[in-house]
Amino acid sequence: MHIKTRIAAQISQSLTTLYGQEALDPAAVAALLETPPDPAMGDCAFPCFTLARTLRKAPPMIAQALAEAIGNRGFAQTRATGGYLNFFLNLRQLAEDTVPAVLANPGRWGASDLGAGKTVCLDYSSINIAKRFHIGHLTTTMLGHALRRIYTHLGYTAVGINHLGDWGTQFGKMICAFLRWGSKQEVEQGGVGALVDLYVRFHGEVENDPTLEDEGRAWFKRIEDGDPQALAIFNWFKDLTLRDAQRVYDLLGVSFDSYAGESFYNDKMDRVVDELRAKGLLVESQGAWVVDLSAYKMPPCIILKKDGATLYATRDIAAALYRKDTYGFAKSLYIVAYQQDLHFKQVFKTIELMGYPWYQELEHVSFGMVSYEGQTLSTRKGHIVYLEDLLQRATEKALAIIEEKSPGLENKREVARQVGIGAVIYADLQNNRIKDVDFWWDRALQFDGETGPYVQYTHARCCAVLRKALDAPAAAPDWASLDDEEARQPLLLLARFPDAVQEAAQRNEPSILTRHTTLLAQAYNKFYYERRILDDNPGTAAARLALTRAVRDVLRTGLYLIGIEAPERM
Repeated sequence: MHIKTRIAAQISQSLTTLYGQEALDPAAVAALLETPPDPAMGDCAFPCFTLARTLRKAPPMIAQALAEAIGNRGFAQTRATGGYLNFFLNLRQLAEDTVPAVLANPGRWGASDLGAGKTVCLDYSSINIAKRFHIGHLTTTMLGHALRRIYTHLGYTAVGINHLGDWGTQFGKMICAFLRWGSKQEVEQGGVGALVDLYVRFHGEVENDPTLEDEGRAWFKRIEDGDPQALAIFNWFKDLTLRDAQRVYDLLGVSFDSYAGESFYNDKMDRVVDELRAKGLLVESQGAWVVDLSAYKMPPCIILKKDGATLYATRDIAAALYRKDTYGFAKSLYIVAYQQDLHFKQVFKTIELMGYPWYQELEHVSFGMVSYEGQTLSTRKGHIVYLEDLLQRATEKALAIIEEKSPGLENKREVARQVGIGAVIYADLQNNRIKDVDFWWDRALQFDGETGPYVQYTHARCCAVLRKALDAPAAAPDWASLDDEEARQPLLLLARFPDAVQEAAQRNEPSILTRHTTLLAQAYNKFYYERRILDDNPGTAAARLALTRAVRDVLRTGLYLIGIEAPERM
């Protein structure tokens, strides 16, 4: 039983015994439990302030009464401190409960059926056609990928959707640029890079010849009208882009269930317009058709421009309706940068006004923007860092370090790929997602301190210890030998891992798992240096090896959930 569940059950039962009522059910108690900032204060704490009003007693009195009622039943100590009830766990019991439970089902610690029968749609990555995959897409891609794995671990059916940016005037401009200055052979050889060069040139040329803008708009109108020539070039651009992007997705281990992008909804937007009009929500404003959101202190949600063209909002509403009809989701997440906060508030509010109660299931999972060495990224200005280049450079640096420190390592290039790419992913997911990231090569590729390679190396260390122990005599683990301060932190972190997984899902925040996995690696390394794993006492050695095996398994699970591989040798 998880620590919080066991403690919550004791508190709830004691409240009933003391006060003749169940003031809080176990689930409500569990939600209030905290981890004290100082280990000397306990391993878990229950704040009694919530109960003060209902029980009409001071929090310190409630804490003291609960401490006396629970006593040391199943715990090393229960202590009231002010308005808090602090629990000190029995390490022997904790080890005996936790380690075998982790080892009973490798790779599944923290998994549950919490989401059984429920579907969550995740809209992430959303690359643009005719543009190369750059580091500005790293966070949405890896954040969405990690959340997909986390939700799947909790029993949900997770649907990964790559909502391609494949509609808009820019594609008319691309066709214009291609026909004026490009050739099929050059673009086939240069791939998306050649298309980007043409796009940059278009915006340079338009400064001297503004009529190019009209020509670009005309070509997009031909795409909208289904012109065969325009569609053939547009679909060719799309195929080139997806081939280019697939190399990066393969490096990152990322995949999707759907690539339905903006163009997919082109024939599904009449439903949105007709329904808004039928429900009296569509009003004319300066020639455009909008949903008035002034009552909610928001600008109007523009559905149709003056020329009758649709916008992002129209397509996102159409996509939400389609996804609900197709997947019947319990949650639909949009992993998009925080600059789109207002856009999604407008879209969600419009869906609410349309009378769909499932608007509450829509959530914008926002994140900070990525800049490069202090400068904003811009494809138009040619200031960009391509993700494939970044991943290759990270792999090369990892290989150089391996050549220096472990020249005899087998599969050096494969390990270098795992470590280099792991370093990049970890650097992206280690902090709260809402923070802006200023990307610097030297920081991202640092292999010391709190980094992906550090956690991977700890996993490899556990594997090495277990290989050395293959000939160790079989013995029953003496769990009492783990009753020391060095074992305390790894045991606690193992036991708390399921809560970390659930919290990461509740907050849509993979950094919770990144940090938890790092703390576990640090705690195990301290244990490794302070305690001889292959002790002369067979029971002690068996317990320490079991702990090592459990740490290895949970490190691998934690890394997997955030999208990082775990090499067995480094």
